[in-house]
Amino acid sequence: MKRTQQQEIPNLSDINIGNYNFSHHKQELVFKQEVIKLSNRESELLLLLYKNKNNLTDRKIALLSLWGDDSFFNTRTMDVFITRLRKHLKKDERIEILNVRGMGYKLIC
Repeated sequence: MKRTQQQEIPNLSDINIGNYNFSHHKQELVFKQEVIKLSNRESELLLLLYKNKNNLTDRKIALLSLWGDDSFFNTRTMDVFITRLRKHLKKDERIEILNVRGMGYKLIC
């Protein structure tokens, strides 16, 4: 029987996502010398996507874990946060947040 491998998460204050350095604790992304301040939700969502990088992050699980329910209102709110994260991460063209319709998101990096 095979064990499922969980991805090792480095120190949460120093995560490299492409050419960005993500500090979950400080809630910021750093690209070269530019510091991008993240909201708490942006930071939590990016960490969740990072934990599942290159794999599907289930939409319902993300909503329940970050918003507490998966109502239509919260679904639309999460879409706004995904759009913001895409904007923050656009300077590294190797990074993508893909929408897997009806299922969730994938952080590709």
